[in-house]
Amino acid sequence: MDIKPIRTKRDYEAALVEIERLMTAKRNTPEGDRLDVLVTLVEAYEARHFPLDLPDPVEAIKFVMEQRNLAVKDLVPYIGRPNRVYEVLNHKRPLTLAMAWKLHKGLGIPAESLIKQAA
Repeated sequence: MDIKPIRTKRDYEAALVEIERLMTAKRNTPEGDRLDVLVTLVEAYEARHFPLDLPDPVEAIKFVMEQRNLAVKDLVPYIGRPNRVYEVLNHKRPLTLAMAWKLHKGLGIPAESLIKQAA
């Protein structure tokens, strides 16, 4: 397996082409192993060169609400009474750790997004 670190944009683009070629490789085969290694290298390169900023906690909640067609009443089990949900959604009240935990466990919102400090 002849794999080198991804140091340049050209290396990165070549790795992406190779990954696309290997996408149908079976697990536990030389091609599958090569795919796993290349994906790991590309992920490391992307994390270093294209970092993603986490969304605001309220924006993360609103995104999930929109994607799943949820209403304020659907958030009551995670945040509390409807007036409290509105306060959180309007940035009038911060999320507590308990709310963040419930939203993470119940709706699958990444905890990192929910505990991000407001700018």
